[in-house]
Amino acid sequence: MGDVTTQIWCSAHQFGVQLPATPRGARQARQLAVEKLRAWGLPTDGPALIVAELAANAVTHGRVAGRDFLVVLSLGGGALRIEVVDTCRDRVPILREPDARAEGGRGLAVVEALADRWGVEQGPPPRKAVWAEVDLPTGGTPAGS
Repeated sequence: MGDVTTQIWCSAHQFGVQLPATPRGARQARQLAVEKLRAWGLPTDGPALIVAELAANAVTHGRVAGRDFLVVLSLGGGALRIEVVDTCRDRVPILREPDARAEGGRGLAVVEALADRWGVEQGPPPRKAVWAEVDLPTGGTPAGS
């Protein structure tokens, strides 16, 4: 895919990848998430868009030079949890009413519309995680497990 992926890990119910905080890294996050969701036999459209929006926010608003961002997909409790971790703890995303004339500023509104729950967790400095959960009709069990 072009960029060097720093780290990927995977288990039956969790997938994680650390990527460069670049636009290409954000695209890779979405592509890799779609691959994993398909492998799990889960719907891809909504979750892929959530990953894309959260990764784009991490790259655009949470970027610190020389630092990567992390995407984690987890299954449990009947839901898919999507987490995007960046290293700009002091820039916490806030859902705002988008300006109709603005070209951007709708990412969290998209996440709000597609996710059943979402929020922000402060990690050990300098990290923060923006997460979203999507309830699954399958009870959160990957195909074939």
